[in-house]
Amino acid sequence: MKGRDWLLTGDGEHQACKSVRAWDLLRDNYRLYRFLTEVEDVLNSADDEASRLPEIRMLVRRLLVNSYWVQSQYLEPSPQTGTSVLLLYDELGFPLTVQTVTFAPGTRSSIHNHGTWGVVAVLKGQEKNSFWRRTHSPDFPEKIESTGEVTLFPGDIISFVPDAIHCVEAVGDEPTVTFNIYGETDPKERFEFDLVSHKAKKF
Repeated sequence: MKGRDWLLTGDGEHQACKSVRAWDLLRDNYRLYRFLTEVEDVLNSADDEASRLPEIRMLVRRLLVNSYWVQSQYLEPSPQTGTSVLLLYDELGFPLTVQTVTFAPGTRSSIHNHGTWGVVAVLKGQEKNSFWRRTHSPDFPEKIESTGEVTLFPGDIISFVPDAIHCVEAVGDEPTVTFNIYGETDPKERFEFDLVSHKAKKF
């Protein structure tokens, strides 16, 4: 699985990052439990979790290179919402969210941030990511402006700092399936942004 690595920063800039070659990541019997343990070890050694995004991107790529099981774990999109979410691991007290997300073609998310770091890898389909930043307007403190977009293909990985703002849309003719891992969300810092009212509400 070839692919590019990206980082989206809080000011809406997306940066191409160095990606590890797939053949350097091959492992025998590399499973989800080992991945989760290694991510937890990385985070436990960090003062600032977002600073460890390069290591987490590498671990996500290693998981996808070695685990067909993970790539096969997803749901068909809901006919009502156009999306579906399959939680891959859920344990009381475990601070990470690990899931696959499916978007039907043409389905678009709201404009939002996550209030935590995140890493998303495209497994199937094409996903357009549009990026935004706050304008710091005195009249509208939550007003945002577009800063660009990038379309992701299978094998591409994008990572986010907690205040990065984006929206995603499944483009192309088939559903988009992504593998997503997020840190522990700060609910006071997670917002959905309205382009018309220039306001943000808790998400």
